[in-house]
Amino acid sequence: MAHQRFAFVIEDLYGGGAQKSLLYTADQLRQRGHDVIVFTLRERIEHRLPEGLEIENLGVVTAFTKATTTMLTEKWQASRIARALKAWRPDVVISCSCDKITRHLTHPNLYFWVKSDVSAKFSDPRQRERAFAKVRRFYGGRQVIAVSQGVKENLENVVGLEAERIIPIYNPYEREPFVAMATEPAALPEGEFFLCVAALEPRKRHDRLLRAYAESGVATPLVIMGKGKPEHEAAIREQIIELGLRDRVTLAGYHHNPYPWIARAKAMILASDAEGLPRVLIEALLLHTPVISVDCPSGPREILTQELADFLVAPDNEQGLADAITRMDQAPVEIEERHYRQFLKESVLPQFEAL
Repeated sequence: MAHQRFAFVIEDLYGGGAQKSLLYTADQLRQRGHDVIVFTLRERIEHRLPEGLEIENLGVVTAFTKATTTMLTEKWQASRIARALKAWRPDVVISCSCDKITRHLTHPNLYFWVKSDVSAKFSDPRQRERAFAKVRRFYGGRQVIAVSQGVKENLENVVGLEAERIIPIYNPYEREPFVAMATEPAALPEGEFFLCVAALEPRKRHDRLLRAYAESGVATPLVIMGKGKPEHEAAIREQIIELGLRDRVTLAGYHHNPYPWIARAKAMILASDAEGLPRVLIEALLLHTPVISVDCPSGPREILTQELADFLVAPDNEQGLADAITRMDQAPVEIEERHYRQFLKESVLPQFEAL
């Protein structure tokens, strides 16, 4: 593959999965011999930075620009980014989580990396239409990288985005770091258990999970890992008592390293109303833990392929979810590399190089 220059632009390196996968992708491209730089718009770093990856803070997001955010401010910020790009001369520019500013750039090979499914985020029709209009305004006629085939289809068919082109590319993974984290010491339960790793919020549908689990009648306990607002946690605890599940369901709170639990679980269960491309399902497969999931937009259908699709259930089919839990309890599926190969860096990085 020809040697290339990649520039990534992101607001900061704080918090979530988008930042983590951007750093990982950038560093892996660097390790494959490309020149790579990450431009941040403000100095806010929480993630461990890969050694040898060049990161430059342009300092264009400040308390002042946040307070006076106007089109004029955005254009001034974009002009500062354009100056840095001109000096660095990248072949490919990828913008993530700062598109309000970078939409004013005109680099000939600029891509906007869209990580989540906006069509599933809003139930209020007015909010939803406002969000859709914003997506069409930002990305109309531009080049977009969608984190999954499902996100691409929803941008086109639900949001009505007419982009120059939308290319689906998964986030790249390698298995070894997860295997290493899974061997760290942890206070694991005795014996077998099912696991759900999801923030305690309504969109993750713990209510649906608990009803299906109760209906399945399995004796294997269920561990729910994640944190949320006190009122959401209280509602879940109340439902556990109502369903008579106090002896079988544990709320384990949030764990910085959930991988020892994921590796030991009999299966991972996801019951959400909406996802982008649920990392936790891919990570379970990387640790050879089988998965039961509702077929929500978007991602689970692309992750549970081949015979794993037998454990993909329509979101409103709670009886089907209960049956899937029973079947998995009786005969857990064996996970092999062919089940997650499409997410490994060897499969994904050449797609970035082809940009």
